[in-house]
Amino acid sequence: MSVESATIVVAPRGGTRLEDGESQFTSRHDYCSANTMESVEEFLAYAIKLEQEAALRFGQLADAMATAGNREVMELFRRLSEYSRLHLTDAHARSGFRELPSLTSSEFVWPDIESPETAAIWAADPMIGREQALEVALEAEKAGLAYYQSILDSTRDPEIRVLAKEFVEEETMHVSELQRWISPGTATATI
Repeated sequence: MSVESATIVVAPRGGTRLEDGESQFTSRHDYCSANTMESVEEFLAYAIKLEQEAALRFGQLADAMATAGNREVMELFRRLSEYSRLHLTDAHARSGFRELPSLTSSEFVWPDIESPETAAIWAADPMIGREQALEVALEAEKAGLAYYQSILDSTRDPEIRVLAKEFVEEETMHVSELQRWISPGTATATI
């Protein structure tokens, strides 16, 4: 579908989404330049949704691996699900007294069709190997990192900058850990 022929639906922050749910953005740069957060409440609403979806998807992948008897990959996905739950708890705690915007799933504007840190669903393949699972996890964590980094780079709000910087630091640690796992000679490393 071309943007010219699509019905456009206005989304929060003045972004747009095509009627069929596709993003209008053709590259990460296009998205990042349009991805400015207007308030801390908006940032936290997005962080909560992103971490909910990441925790859910990694949990689903862990369950699929458990069913398939792929214990090593199951443990990796379960741990990543727990990381997302920790971020989710942190984002909820930070929202405290704030009234967060109540957005439906279709009102969130992401750089792709799902939230950035949602791992590829094809990773539920019971025959997936350790290396493929690590690559899927790494791509999801890199996307989460890029998302928070884009907010850090584009916001002028000092409070949002502090929050985004903390999320960037946490995602950077996750990416680094996964890269260590993927590096040669780490085949026996524990998750």
